[in-house]
Amino acid sequence: MAATQTDLSQVKVNRWTRTSLIGSPVALLVILLMFALPYITALSNIRALTDLLIFIIIGSMWNLMAGYGGMESVGQQAYIGLGAYGLVVTADLLGINIFLAIPLAGLIAGVIAFLLSFLAFRLIGGYFSIGTWVIAEVIKLIITQFPELGLGSGVTLYAMSGFDKDFRIALSYWLALIITALAVLVCVLLVRSRFGLGLTAVRDDATAAATSGVDVNRAKRVVFVISGIGTGLAGAIIAIQTLRVQPDSLFSVQWSVLMIFMVVVGGVGTIEGPIIGALIFWGLREALAEYGSFYLILLGVIAIVFALFFRDGIWGIVQKRRRFSIFPTGYTTTFGSIK
Repeated sequence: MAATQTDLSQVKVNRWTRTSLIGSPVALLVILLMFALPYITALSNIRALTDLLIFIIIGSMWNLMAGYGGMESVGQQAYIGLGAYGLVVTADLLGINIFLAIPLAGLIAGVIAFLLSFLAFRLIGGYFSIGTWVIAEVIKLIITQFPELGLGSGVTLYAMSGFDKDFRIALSYWLALIITALAVLVCVLLVRSRFGLGLTAVRDDATAAATSGVDVNRAKRVVFVISGIGTGLAGAIIAIQTLRVQPDSLFSVQWSVLMIFMVVVGGVGTIEGPIIGALIFWGLREALAEYGSFYLILLGVIAIVFALFFRDGIWGIVQKRRRFSIFPTGYTTTFGSIK
């Protein structure tokens, strides 16, 4: 027994692996280098890259909620719309500086997400998914009742009219890059934390987690609100990029479909999965968008194949063959690794 105790006392638990020690600094370096892209490439490419960053943000936020919190929402487009309209209200109607209005727009989406959680959490399983979609539609109908917000036809974001077009395109890209970095960082910190461990337990079995001392509703609510804030910030970036806030496009269920596609293909419940899924979706869109319906059919076929045969997604397949992690979210010991 004494020998066993001595051996156990020598066991070291580390969060950093060889790959994460390399991958995290490389990811940081890539982000820093990406800030220089508006100076070295065409603005049309910057617009496309801004779209990619928006996809990463919303994919990461949906994955945080579904992949770690076990809440499969089909109504996250509600917060895209709330973020965009929140920017119009704060920047145009209230006259707040645009750089302050952006985080306020995300905060507005988060506050509304907090209030809506008391309604949404009364539903479980498929009822929760459908309920979030209905909530998104109700929010859309409410917003379209205000003449100041353009009713059903939408409204123009005038707060950006004072900026040069080229600078506005670059600015929307830089803001999207900053928010993307923050979104991924928040996901990493949450998953690494004790709270993240409890959240994973809630995802796997809420009843068992509750009996182990985890406050299930609190854990879910925190993630629900964070996801709403991040998705709302993405909506604000969309408004800056397009200068037009239209309810039919912002509150379209297609946004949730894209989030689900990116996370399912990339890998549910991983930090890297939504990034890979966003890259795949963005690449397919850029290469095949001109083919119209064929492009949409291909996306559907890919989603079905992964849902049926590769449920862990691309990153899950990679990790099954070789333990690999870009971000330090797992645990390693002398006796092996624990995810």
